[in-house]
Amino acid sequence: MIHPYTELKFISREIGYGVVATAFIPAGTITWALDALDREFTPGDFQKMTPLYQDILDTYTFRNNKGNLVLCWDNGRYVNHSFNSNCLTTAYDFEIAIRDIHPGEQLTDDYGYLNIAHPFRASDEGTRRKVVYPDDLLKYYKVWDKKIQKVFHKIVKLDQPLREVLSEEIWEQVIQVIENKEPLQSILNNYYDKQGVVN
Repeated sequence: MIHPYTELKFISREIGYGVVATAFIPAGTITWALDALDREFTPGDFQKMTPLYQDILDTYTFRNNKGNLVLCWDNGRYVNHSFNSNCLTTAYDFEIAIRDIHPGEQLTDDYGYLNIAHPFRASDEGTRRKVVYPDDLLKYYKVWDKKIQKVFHKIVKLDQPLREVLSEEIWEQVIQVIENKEPLQSILNNYYDKQGVVN
């Protein structure tokens, strides 16, 4: 489920639609959480579908660490890629704003951690990275972990409209991390290794 202070908006002909903040969303806010309405498709499910449905899943899903395709039921499926994304996924089935997001600003993810099947050249943002690769998570997880660590403690200090979507087990893990009773799990836990081994 995407954060309620967002709306779908046409961005440009090149990009298409994107998810834009309708109000200020401070760093440390949970911006998306996996919920009971999101659909998960196994590779077998995908192979049984006609090309029409396969194209839809190719466009609007991400791959989880089990290799299954996850289709968000709401506008979460329209969050665009950025090499300077303002949101990052975590190992806890939710995404977090890693910096303040202002009204009218797009919510963005780095597709490098979404286990994409094939590399693609993204819009040039003036960054060193120009192409998103299937194994970017292996290359950049330490950088992303640091960004998450920097704002994770704010979760309990902020209004969290998506709190009710999280299971009690996940919320308890979040509290344990914030209280330094257990370490923050790495974003690397989201990596799907086709051989079943994370290097």
